[in-house]
Amino acid sequence: MRWMACELHSHTFHSDGRQSLSELARGAKALGFECVALTDHNTMTGLLGKEDVERETGVAIISGMEWTTFFGHMVTIGLTDFVDWRPAGPGDIDAGIARVHAAGGIAGMAHPFRIGSPMCTGCFWEFELRDWEALDYIEVWSGTFPSIKTDNARAFRLWTDKLNEGYRIAATSGRDWHAQEATDDPVSVTYLLLDEGEGSPTEQAVRALAAGRAAVTMGPLLTLELRSEPARYRIGDRVPKEARGWRYEAVASVDFEARNGLWAFPDAGYEVILTSNAGPLGELRAKPSQRDYRFDIPGGALTWIRAELRGTVRGARTTIAFTNAIYADAE
Repeated sequence: MRWMACELHSHTFHSDGRQSLSELARGAKALGFECVALTDHNTMTGLLGKEDVERETGVAIISGMEWTTFFGHMVTIGLTDFVDWRPAGPGDIDAGIARVHAAGGIAGMAHPFRIGSPMCTGCFWEFELRDWEALDYIEVWSGTFPSIKTDNARAFRLWTDKLNEGYRIAATSGRDWHAQEATDDPVSVTYLLLDEGEGSPTEQAVRALAAGRAAVTMGPLLTLELRSEPARYRIGDRVPKEARGWRYEAVASVDFEARNGLWAFPDAGYEVILTSNAGPLGELRAKPSQRDYRFDIPGGALTWIRAELRGTVRGARTTIAFTNAIYADAE
């Protein structure tokens, strides 16, 4: 298995972007991405010629579309056929998600707390979602330097609340990338853990996200494993109920060489934090010369754990990276 750096929310001039698919892919490659999802608003025509762009750039292109409605924006990825967004009303987004799943795709809530109408039509999520189990992921970080934005903080809290309620929903970042414009803001990356099984890299990426095998960062790659004498569990895995009572070692790993040269936080003062449904479980100072950080934890009442990397960026103490959860089945 291997981690692949992905951008999961982008646009071309086939909707409101100001870039071609080729320009998008070349820009992604320059930033160290191996994969980009094209999610134009309510159209998939921008994917024409994607195989040529993949050969030209070496960047995998995931087919997608952003359902853009008056009641919210929903990113759909992994589709090969158009799934009509127009029947989606404020009370029946569940039926829309079911249609996406039936067509082989997955669905994510895009920037749910961004300022909405009239500034940005439908950008604030107002759909009534009845079955949270059906939602594959929430885009908790949107835009550049996402961790300091208040709307993203609300999205991150929503995700955490849903984990605490027992839902297994992945969290991602998405730049909502519209143009090849220079920025000195930190750019976030969603890393997906590919199984390297059957199918193309894009098919493996969709499987990884559907399984919650994702880690998000503005800098180093942060990953997490839960280890006991007979077993190991990775991000997205589920500890079976018969193994909940064991004692575990949680190992958070920080790869400071990931996308080397494309980010720099020289005065970060890093801390690795292990958190869970029971709150924080521990924290350790981190440094670029050390990769692994170990925490002894009980099983018992824990239903999920994740790792976070915090540090100082431009004078603000903020989250730099976080993993998705490792889950435990209910007793």
